[in-house]
Amino acid sequence: MNKNKIVYVGLSADILHEGHINIIKTAKKYGDVIVGLLTDRAIASYKNLPQLSFKQREVILKNLKFISKVIPQKTLDYTYNLNLIKPDFVVHGNDWKSGVQKHVRSKVIKTLKKWGGKLIEPKYTKNISSTLIKKRILETLNSGNRVFRLKRLIHSKDIVRILESHNALTGLIIENLNIKKNKIPVEFDGMWSSSLTDSATKGKPDNSSVDFSSRLSSLNDMMDVTSKPLVFDADNGGRIEHLPFLIKSLERTGASAIIIEDKIGLKKNSLFKNQRNTKLDKPEQFAKKIKKICSSRQSNDFMVIARIESFIVGKGLKDALKRAEIYSKAGVDAILIHSKEKTPKEIFSFAKEFKKSENFVPLVSVPSTYSSVYEKELIKNGFKLVIYANQLLRAAYPAMVNVAKTILKNSRALEVDKKIIPIKEIITLIKND
Repeated sequence: MNKNKIVYVGLSADILHEGHINIIKTAKKYGDVIVGLLTDRAIASYKNLPQLSFKQREVILKNLKFISKVIPQKTLDYTYNLNLIKPDFVVHGNDWKSGVQKHVRSKVIKTLKKWGGKLIEPKYTKNISSTLIKKRILETLNSGNRVFRLKRLIHSKDIVRILESHNALTGLIIENLNIKKNKIPVEFDGMWSSSLTDSATKGKPDNSSVDFSSRLSSLNDMMDVTSKPLVFDADNGGRIEHLPFLIKSLERTGASAIIIEDKIGLKKNSLFKNQRNTKLDKPEQFAKKIKKICSSRQSNDFMVIARIESFIVGKGLKDALKRAEIYSKAGVDAILIHSKEKTPKEIFSFAKEFKKSENFVPLVSVPSTYSSVYEKELIKNGFKLVIYANQLLRAAYPAMVNVAKTILKNSRALEVDKKIIPIKEIITLIKND
């Protein structure tokens, strides 16, 4: 075979296994191998974010003797790279004849025809799956990589979905739930540890009655059984002198981010209508808290997110933008602009103006009151992270009350059996090996 021929291989190469090596060795028989290494964003468009970053995967491939060159492939679609280098051959396992990559394969064949290129499809190596291998590794390592994963997700996805988790069981739901939407797997990217839901599950008001040590204890239960990133709601963070100890505990536990709000005094939930006695911290003083957290964290991958309450207390857009500039300069990784309006108009007006700033950082949305907003609208307006902050607890409470009432009404449990999960599923839900 002419060694001057060019062979193109598209790879994710998150975990190199026998199947990948077989593909690369086969490709080498046809000529010089150029690997189109899928970027994090390209991979995240159709499956989970890879465990290794693009740079880490690139280093590994560049050191394999069968590969002549590695270039980035920025989309799942091969077309741009194929037109760029016009390879004589494309090599891919025959497993993509069905499933999410079926249409990608068709476009490869169509593109190669322009210059007489050929698609080579070696037989798929049986009993090997990167997805299963990664799942087993995650089960072993558990939360070892979750701290840096959130920041990578934000850089790689159009929007990162976070769902409230108030105990280990809800953590397991978020960890394991995934659906197919337009044939693409869709899931939540991480968990939100909410002061509101933590307080409610303990029967206490949402006014910082539950201290951080108690909340961290609950956090540990979730971390024991999950591997996805967790964002911690720290209210206003407490005293600035105590923040380094909180950050140290959160990083040790495996949390990926902290969110602190710029209110002072006894906490009052932002969704209450009457915010008359609620006061905001001076932005310069709050910036000192941000700087203290940034200097206390062990890893820059641990994200610091500032929550701006200007709209909540009626101070308006100008005040919110002023605070965003100061907090961004102080070192925050993202800004949560909070609103209790029934539409996202308020937060979109903020996003429109803040995007013009040279100090712009990714935006976070919590659509508790404006729940009609679609994620595609948030993306369009510059939001990179959406937190569904209390829906699981709000779903659980009425369901439990209804079951309790039904048992009281009928003096037995038979009538609720069809409305609740079978006991067998509860037993098997938690692994016992």
